[in-house]
Amino acid sequence: MKKFMGMGLVAFGLLAGCTTTEEANQAIQGRWIGQPSDAFFSQYGPPSSEFPLNSGGTVYTWRGGETSRTVSAQYRDMTKQEREYEEKRRGSTIINIGGNMAMDATPPGKVLLAPSRTEELGCEAQISTNPAGIITNIRTSRDTDGEGFSFSRCAEVFGVTS
Repeated sequence: MKKFMGMGLVAFGLLAGCTTTEEANQAIQGRWIGQPSDAFFSQYGPPSSEFPLNSGGTVYTWRGGETSRTVSAQYRDMTKQEREYEEKRRGSTIINIGGNMAMDATPPGKVLLAPSRTEELGCEAQISTNPAGIITNIRTSRDTDGEGFSFSRCAEVFGVTS
């Protein structure tokens, strides 16, 4: 019982340490509103596009932190009924000879729940400035899960911690 409680506390601690997109937005706004846009772009790279405003300010679109990760296939054990059905259908126990299984080939005795996949990760922000180039608003417009346990790739890119 203590073992399960300990595991639960560890899991809660990992989740509690995760930063959400909203928390990342608040931290980024607190850090960058009122700062020169040149300082932001010097630190994180140039914008991918810009749109001039009638007021003389500019709205920039910035993208960064782009990477990909591979998520492994997920399996579960066959139930007794599924195993018996497979043995009857095939006429014998399944044996993998030669080890030439395809990457997502289901191992014997398992059921494929989700195939392996590649996920594209990244962060996109909209940055509004006044005519002097001072940031008046900044918000994430696209934010994927992070590379690790984070709920926000933008939080990882901008170094935001909870």
